[in-house]
Amino acid sequence: MTLKTASPQTAFIGLGAMGAPMAGHLNAKGLLHAVANRTQAKAEALAREWGVLAPTTLAELGASCDVIALCVTADADVLNLVEALAPHLKPGAIVIDHSTVAPDTARRAALRLAQVGAHFLDAPVSGGVEGAKNGKLSIMVGGDSDVLQRAMPVLEAYALRVTHLGDVGAGQATKAVNQVLVAGIAQAVCEGLALGDALGLDPERLIPTLGAGAAGNWFLDKRGATMLRNEFSVGFKLALLHKDLAIVRGIAEQAGTATSVIERSLADYAQLMSEGHGDDDISALIRLKRRQ
Repeated sequence: MTLKTASPQTAFIGLGAMGAPMAGHLNAKGLLHAVANRTQAKAEALAREWGVLAPTTLAELGASCDVIALCVTADADVLNLVEALAPHLKPGAIVIDHSTVAPDTARRAALRLAQVGAHFLDAPVSGGVEGAKNGKLSIMVGGDSDVLQRAMPVLEAYALRVTHLGDVGAGQATKAVNQVLVAGIAQAVCEGLALGDALGLDPERLIPTLGAGAAGNWFLDKRGATMLRNEFSVGFKLALLHKDLAIVRGIAEQAGTATSVIERSLADYAQLMSEGHGDDDISALIRLKRRQ
């Protein structure tokens, strides 16, 4: 059996801050067939809203879909879902994982699915909640190029850019690089704006001025004003970046590269989590920069 390239029956598992809007874009394109979530009530509520299914078992979901997208939290979540889905998938089915996990986890998932004649793409995303809501995510993909081409109608529903980086695991390796850059930029922007705040500079003039020059970047543009207003409810939860960076540290240590940004960020976000700020956006790092 081959995948229906024009309109694959798609399921989406993991309906959090990123997953729910991504699934919504699939529904708007007429591609969404079923949804699932750790909390069944949430899946059922969105299924009613969108007119799709919310199966009570992964067996039912797996047997009814050509493509299944995952957006969950941990490596164990991905592996457990793949193990539960594997016996029930259609031949040639594709599982796309949008979670941030280790490259080895992606390779393990791919090997398990290959045993049942199914395919795996590791396809972590960047662009934050705004990117998910606006359908403008950057997706970094590892896996077979032919499988990726068959999955493109799904990915294009919520992506601004889809890039094939290589074999399974390459997507997660690229996401590791991405998270180091995210963490480093957050360190610099939060420290710089804390200084500007302490010096009494006007944010309405400071941020556009910085953004127009060499210091300009996405994080400054999207989070600069909100962090100076002590608004940290938008964007990427710092506890999730901490989780990601713990994975990235292992990758960097294995590769033999520097980990100074990773270690500093892990320590800073661990401190913020211990103070009860784990659900804040990563720009809450400015709390520490103001008092160091």
